[in-house]
Amino acid sequence: MFNLAKHNTNLKTEIIAGFTTFLTMVYIIVVNPVVLSDAGVPFAQVFTATIIATVIGTLWMALCANYPIAIAPGMGLNAYFAYSVVGSHGNISYEVAFSAVFVAGIFFIILSLTPLRSKLIEAIPENLKHGITAGIGLFIAFIGMRLTHIIQAHPQNLVALGNLHSPSVVLTLIGLAVTLVLMSLGVNGALFFGMVITGVIAYFTGQLKFNKGFVSVPSLPEGLVVANPLTAIGDVIHYGLYAVVFSFLLVTIFDTTGTMIGVAQQAGLMKGKTMPRVREALLADSIATTIGAMFGTSPTSAYIESSSGVAAGGRTGVTALTVAILFMLSAFFGPLVGAVSGISAITAPALIIVGSLMMGNIARIQWDQLDEAFPAFLIILSMPLTSSIATGIALGFISYPLLKITRGKWREVHPLVYIFAVLFFYQLAFLPH
Repeated sequence: MFNLAKHNTNLKTEIIAGFTTFLTMVYIIVVNPVVLSDAGVPFAQVFTATIIATVIGTLWMALCANYPIAIAPGMGLNAYFAYSVVGSHGNISYEVAFSAVFVAGIFFIILSLTPLRSKLIEAIPENLKHGITAGIGLFIAFIGMRLTHIIQAHPQNLVALGNLHSPSVVLTLIGLAVTLVLMSLGVNGALFFGMVITGVIAYFTGQLKFNKGFVSVPSLPEGLVVANPLTAIGDVIHYGLYAVVFSFLLVTIFDTTGTMIGVAQQAGLMKGKTMPRVREALLADSIATTIGAMFGTSPTSAYIESSSGVAAGGRTGVTALTVAILFMLSAFFGPLVGAVSGISAITAPALIIVGSLMMGNIARIQWDQLDEAFPAFLIILSMPLTSSIATGIALGFISYPLLKITRGKWREVHPLVYIFAVLFFYQLAFLPH
């Protein structure tokens, strides 16, 4: 079913890759409830809804698309939901905001069933694809260093070197060293075993504690947040949330598409400019977004942390299936998962190392051609500095056709690139983000 031999992999490698991806992204089941609870959504509701959306999207990716890519509620989109939609649109309730997410998900499914999204992947210029992959790599490495305070805020320079003597930084550096040694020795699943060793060190040094026990029963105190599609559509019309739906739709399309391209390229799964089984893959996040909104979580996206599983050898849907099963189990181990995911130093080394691997795509960019190189550079630079994959992609899409036009090469640009350049310009200039 998964064609393991065809992809030069085996069951053990795929399962280890699934564990690796799970451990690098499981923080979302803690972080997402924390963010959305600021909008008034009950913590327990979002915790369970996050797992439901993740399992549905990732299972679809595993069983229908056969890709090692995990789906979960997207960081950035949850902050937009909590602080921009609920906070600044006439003080609307989170239930109404979830109606907007639900409607965006319906549109998302329709678009995924049409050739538009798959055509978009083929239309994206090669150098922009390489820029997206490299930019994502730099972004996740930056996240790993920021979460562990290797890099910290600075009042004048925005960022500066953190306290190298703090327990979090020391544990991260030890974990980084251990993982790099394992990788240098060619140990299969080095990223996963590096996290295990780092976790053991964290436990014996008193950083990892299990104060709330290990097991709890998942619950949905609010039941279904969006139970009637017609009511959801009525909420969007009544409150005039068209711009909100458009923003969710636009950002999610490019966030997911960009991430899928990056991970698929890293895994060597792209066939020239095309992505096999692209419709099945693109349906995963749109279905998960729609169902997730019904239970109470923000839009889902393909996760850049999937690249850690790819780096550990994941090439098929078995990796994603493993991730889905682990998320199912995590629903009953909330306190345990919360404790482990609360120690960012355990997963940060994997993010930093994978970031360096993905940065290798810089070598494929045509740096001697300004109209090809600068848009890619803008993507790479802006993703970590704006903390947004979608913003980086937007700036690349806007600058690419402009430079082509000025050099008289406007015919080389696919019509879809022009269309989305205009849409991105409108989104950045006039819509909240």
